Amino acid sequence: MSLQVQVFSDYVCPYCFLAEGPLNEALAEFDGAVEVEWMPFELRPYPTPTLEPDGDYLQNGWRDSIYPMAERMGVHIVLPKVSPQPYTKLAFEGALAARDQGKADEYNHRMFTAFFQDELDIGNADVLTDCAAEIGLDGKDFRAALDDGLHKQECEEQLRFGRDMLGINSVPTFVIDNRLGIPGMVPKETLVSVFRDQLAAAAE
Repeated sequence: MSLQVQVFSDYVCPYCFLAEGPLNEALAEFDGAVEVEWMPFELRPYPTPTLEPDGDYLQNGWRDSIYPMAERMGVHIVLPKVSPQPYTKLAFEGALAARDQGKADEYNHRMFTAFFQDELDIGNADVLTDCAAEIGLDGKDFRAALDDGLHKQECEEQLRFGRDMLGINSVPTFVIDNRLGIPGMVPKETLVSVFRDQLAAAAE
């Protein structure tokens, strides 16, 4: 018996990147009994303007919250200079192409590091293709999937599912077996406790 966990996130959300570590630490306690799928959620879908890194909103948020939290967690993260911040729908389509090649988790992590450590424009198809090749994906197949819109409809369905069906309005949000939603940064200990409780309940 396994527990299905969906993590709704946006690649331009620093809290989603920081949430990756505690989640992976919690998963290590369960020897494969908890299965995770990262799901797309656009904080600012087109044509909503994306944020400027020099604006007060990002500058203040990073100074007061993100940088102190990352330092406590021992995670290297920077406010990317990409201006304005990229839209992420194409990167999410790339995640489905990576899934088809068995590299979903690796791709997800690379998107976070590409943006929050390497300061790359992850809204650019060339950048996405280079990142995909770095983690061992077939670059030609990956780029063809983007150019042909192979996963465009599925990606749009996933985005609607999170926002309209589940009512998610912030990320990260952890959804367990399509019924229990936990929003925000969650410590490893809390995740372990919730996963244990849900596994026990499912076994009854």
